[in-house]
Amino acid sequence: MYSNRKTVVRAAALLAAAAALAAGCERGPSTGTGPSDAGGCPSTLAKAGTAVQQAENTDASWTGPTSGPAAVSGRTVVYVAQTMTNPGVAGVAKGVEEAAKVIGWEARVIDGEGTPAGIQAALSQAITLKPAGIVIGGFDPHLTAQQVARARAARIPLIGWHAVDSPGPSENAGLFTNITTNVEDVAKISADWIIARSRGNAGVVLFTDDSIPFARNKSELIKKELATCSGVRLLAYENIPIPDASSRTPQSVSSLLSRFQDEWTYSAAINDLYFADAAPALRAAGKPGSGPPFNIGAGDGDPSAFQRINSKQFQAATVPEPLSQQGWQIIDEFNRAFAGRPASGYVAPVHIATAGNSSGATSWDPAGYREAYQKIWGK
Repeated sequence: MYSNRKTVVRAAALLAAAAALAAGCERGPSTGTGPSDAGGCPSTLAKAGTAVQQAENTDASWTGPTSGPAAVSGRTVVYVAQTMTNPGVAGVAKGVEEAAKVIGWEARVIDGEGTPAGIQAALSQAITLKPAGIVIGGFDPHLTAQQVARARAARIPLIGWHAVDSPGPSENAGLFTNITTNVEDVAKISADWIIARSRGNAGVVLFTDDSIPFARNKSELIKKELATCSGVRLLAYENIPIPDASSRTPQSVSSLLSRFQDEWTYSAAINDLYFADAAPALRAAGKPGSGPPFNIGAGDGDPSAFQRINSKQFQAATVPEPLSQQGWQIIDEFNRAFAGRPASGYVAPVHIATAGNSSGATSWDPAGYREAYQKIWGK
């Protein structure tokens, strides 16, 4: 918890920031055409600025569970990955392996390689291994309905990571629980960052993968929040499947630059990896690494994204998932399932990482969770 003095100082700073944003909005843009022209959204702009400043705070204590069942011994869990080329999926897998070692379990990863057939085969293989639990790592369990039914018949608990839209248990999807930040919060803060940083005046390209329901929902929510500011214009909605991102994104970016030129000032993407693939085309077009366009990833905050942000190379911010912490949470949720206890219900708060607040880090790794989980497990 913060001290009272820190809380008062932070509150004052937030109020000042909101007032400054509102005042800047009322002054209007450089054309001097009047107060209503500041992106057309003075109220939205002020709220966005306050929300962004809160999300950029790095001085946060652990707000997750501090009690639960002691470690159940001798378990094996299998992490079925949508594709290990997705840095978010891979980052959580690493957290699962780390936490499994601490609690005294065995963890195995099977790569679905990004195709429906590959994912179905990977989940079938996982079930054949007869593990104590299986992780649905970044894919829609409805696409593997036959395999999910087999796992449930075998009484193997399933835990999802970004498997369905919302955190928590999902009887419909057959999940003991689903681990994710609230997609509504991630989408909103990503759009708010664009609104606040542009002072309500931006031309935006949105990169997404409509083949993943979670990603499609996130991008629709980003569009909805951007639309609350009339000075923010959605120039293009680029639907590029994540497995195809490396081959399709450069060509897409070149085409967008040709179409929109200097109108394109900001980008949002449902996953940071789009900006890794966009960078060569932006560089070839002579765009500065520090922007514009100014790019924010609405997940997942992998190391390469932090490297681009810290070096100001075609990405300015990310809304990172605490990938390692979520891997540890998956192990804790399995332990609760094995002990006959309900899911913890914990949902990590959103965070924005920039060059100004990441201190050179290559991930968002909030403090306190390892110690808290080890204490719960008796390790």
